[in-house]
Amino acid sequence: MLAGGAAAVLAGCGGGTRSAAGRAATAPATPGPPGTPGTPATPATPASPPSSAAASTTGTAGLPATTAWTPGPGEIQPDVKLRAVQLIEALGGWPAGGEGTAAARARVAGLGGVDPGLVDQAGPLLPTAEQAALQVIDAQYGGILSDAASVLVVCDQWTVAGPGAPVVPGGTTVDVRLSAASPRWTVTALHPAAPGGPAASLSAAATAVLADERITLPPAALADVRSGQVHDTVLQAMLTLAQSYTMSISVIRSGHPLDVFGTDRPSDHPLGRAFDVWRINGRAVVDPTTPTGLVDGFMRAAAAAGSYNVGGPRQLSGGTTPNQFFSDATHHDHVHVGFSS
Repeated sequence: MLAGGAAAVLAGCGGGTRSAAGRAATAPATPGPPGTPGTPATPATPASPPSSAAASTTGTAGLPATTAWTPGPGEIQPDVKLRAVQLIEALGGWPAGGEGTAAARARVAGLGGVDPGLVDQAGPLLPTAEQAALQVIDAQYGGILSDAASVLVVCDQWTVAGPGAPVVPGGTTVDVRLSAASPRWTVTALHPAAPGGPAASLSAAATAVLADERITLPPAALADVRSGQVHDTVLQAMLTLAQSYTMSISVIRSGHPLDVFGTDRPSDHPLGRAFDVWRINGRAVVDPTTPTGLVDGFMRAAAAAGSYNVGGPRQLSGGTTPNQFFSDATHHDHVHVGFSS
């Protein structure tokens, strides 16, 4: 998003991994020692999705076990994210006998206070399959206002067509829209990612990003790169940052709001000119125990790599332009790296 001064505060962004499923999937859219630029950082052991305290479910029919996502410390309006995630988990995972829209409506109705009609907007979350398992990788804000929110739910999904059939990896990112209500916010719409099919040929930068093990791409972001619709300036910046950091990307192009949330200004994401990072060197940006120097150093490195618009959990000083760095409630949980072309 463009920083936009006070008007942008609480507004939206303007991307485990090559996840376990992301390697092969395509998907459909709207204080400790920090790592320092120039010095390859030793990555921490990659954390589980921010749901480690939740109970795991045992995989069946060869499907992997999954874990329910729960918000950790440091979240702003954690129940807003939880509301969005619980709906996606209910839609995208089912045992034998749970396939089809009728069963999905029953699962959604069981959540309480969620419109079962949202099943009609589930798109790629409801493929034809006898069983499915879904794992939320990350839930980040696409925007958070006093009365409305966008939560980008990034997920892996695995399906089995029937007895003896192979497990098929997949996944997507869903822009879940919510409005304020009591006792819990209400989900009003779902916008699954739609990155499009793979390009006939890719640039050298895109090929290098797909091969770089220090860049973790979830299914929709992986499909974005394969589609050829991500600008080389973005891809080159990823490669530059990967020389000093490992990074888990949440959103690139698809699955992000078309406009900066709460405004009519086009976001850089759908244009293929931005990416968001939710984890750096194995440390979640939103986690209050993550060293501030790690995140701030990454933000400055992103600016040095050519980004004109770097957002994150803290307002940094300096920059080559007055608005090169920005911070607001939306960006407390990720680093936005945007490009003008």
